[in-house]
Amino acid sequence: MNNSAVSTGLSSLSLSQRLVAGLLALMLGLTLLVGTGFAGDYRLHNGAHDTRHAMGFPCH
Repeated sequence: MNNSAVSTGLSSLSLSQRLVAGLLALMLGLTLLVGTGFAGDYRLHNGAHDTRHAMGFPCH
């Protein structure tokens, strides 16, 4: 992949578009991290719990 093509594509986005994309990514990440902790399925909950411990986040 050509690095100049990547940098040209990113620089064509305005600051507001980059901020919106960043905020959407942050919201999705937080939803996955926090939302799965309240999941009804114990396997999904335990997986999120172990992941939070592995990343150093407090969970209880």
